[in-house]
Amino acid sequence: MENALKELGAHIAGELSSEVISTEVAHNELFIEVRADVIDKVLAFLRDDSTCKFQVLCDVCGVDYPERPLRFDVVYNLLSLSNNQRITVKVQTDARTPVPTVVPIFPTANWFEREAWDMYGIMFSDHPDLRRMLTDYGFEGHPLRKDFPLTGHVEVRYSEDEKRVVYEPVSLVQEFRKFDFQSPWEGTEYVLPGDEKATEQG
Repeated sequence: MENALKELGAHIAGELSSEVISTEVAHNELFIEVRADVIDKVLAFLRDDSTCKFQVLCDVCGVDYPERPLRFDVVYNLLSLSNNQRITVKVQTDARTPVPTVVPIFPTANWFEREAWDMYGIMFSDHPDLRRMLTDYGFEGHPLRKDFPLTGHVEVRYSEDEKRVVYEPVSLVQEFRKFDFQSPWEGTEYVLPGDEKATEQG
């Protein structure tokens, strides 16, 4: 299996010598890194080439490395039913440089790319409908970025007085955020709200 994947990687690197940056075989899968601006050409080749036949796009997802200048990886997972092989294609980009959409090649990429935009802020040029799909229309930021605050920026609740959903800035009571990194059943020096009676009886 490993030899077949290495041969496939060599074939792809030979046919796409100016597009492929690196190839690697690990965990019985072939991983290739390519230039972001030609991802549509690469995926079209992988789908149509008689040796490859990767005709199923299983997923498109993002990975955030905020310490890098090109902070995002966009990862494409493809499957060849004919050859019973999988391939992972990776490109790198930043928050301002769009990656070409692959929706014309794999229509299933539509919602995958929308999710990557919604969660990470990764842009895809020429996407037919690039808008949020998991967060609200007025949502600020992209929640899977590693620099996004865990509490978010606003909290949403239904107001009985106004009879509508309202957005309010998040406010945390800091005294409830003491981190002792111990078991919650032992070692704490503070009394949690609601435990006062137990302390008095003890």
